[in-house]
Amino acid sequence: MKAITVSDAEAGVSGMTLTDIDDPHAAENDVIVRVHAAGFTPGELAWPGTWTDRAGRDRTPSVPGHELAGDVVELGYGTTGLTVGQRVFGLTDWTRNGSLAEYAAVEARNLAPLPASVDLVAAAALPISGLTSWQGLFEHGQLVTGQTVLIHGAAGGVGSIAVQLAREVGARVIGTGRSSDRDTVRGLGADEFVDLQSDRLEDIGQVDVVLDVIGGDVFDRSLSVLRPGGRIVTIAGPAPRQPENGQAIFFVVEPDRARLADLGRRLQDGRLRPIVGAVRPLAETAAAFAPEHRVNGKTIIKVSEDE
Repeated sequence: MKAITVSDAEAGVSGMTLTDIDDPHAAENDVIVRVHAAGFTPGELAWPGTWTDRAGRDRTPSVPGHELAGDVVELGYGTTGLTVGQRVFGLTDWTRNGSLAEYAAVEARNLAPLPASVDLVAAAALPISGLTSWQGLFEHGQLVTGQTVLIHGAAGGVGSIAVQLAREVGARVIGTGRSSDRDTVRGLGADEFVDLQSDRLEDIGQVDVVLDVIGGDVFDRSLSVLRPGGRIVTIAGPAPRQPENGQAIFFVVEPDRARLADLGRRLQDGRLRPIVGAVRPLAETAAAFAPEHRVNGKTIIKVSEDE
């Protein structure tokens, strides 16, 4: 099969190649998915799991990418809950070959059925962003109706989904970004927008929850607006410090089939709209990873033209 592979951590994006590799094997409780559309995280070439397996052993050449939408073509021994021919979307394991290939082996529990009416490109933009947003806002941030949430990077893949989810539960939403993001963020339902380069973050008043996807100085500035007892939830890295009267929480997204299925229904009903900034063919994956080609929202790799 055709796949994007990486073999050298030092080479980074320049070491990505489109090549032929063996088809994946379906282990126990696995399914083989024919990938139609795939998503990736720009920084994943720095993740240890891209280069080593769970035991820390080198597993290169490896296939990056961890989001996919496609259809099931094979079931591993003991696999239940899915059938051959079923449309699915979800996450590949962090320490196994990923989604930037024509076929991927995925644990069945990491996939959810995808309604027939949902576009595969839109579905591939949802697994990491959707689960990260939900878990960050509601499981770790404990956001509830009537509270105020500050969402950084609100025009990005995670932030744009978080704005919509927070708005739907009746929270007051303040989104941040660059000045060019203002209309996008307000169009998603944010009550206020803050340009982090020109506006004073301190002028927004106090917030109950902060969802931080940036870290660094943005994390530090956010501490000053956190209400006593509030929570700052970050995916940028371990929290460098704790607020005096609140809590800082770092987390890594976890697969969740039931929540994925719920997000898929929201997508089907039009209650959720992932922002797809660009769609590229598999052969242009290296260019899509390059910093100079980053776009707001998600870049999706179209692996197959046919369903």
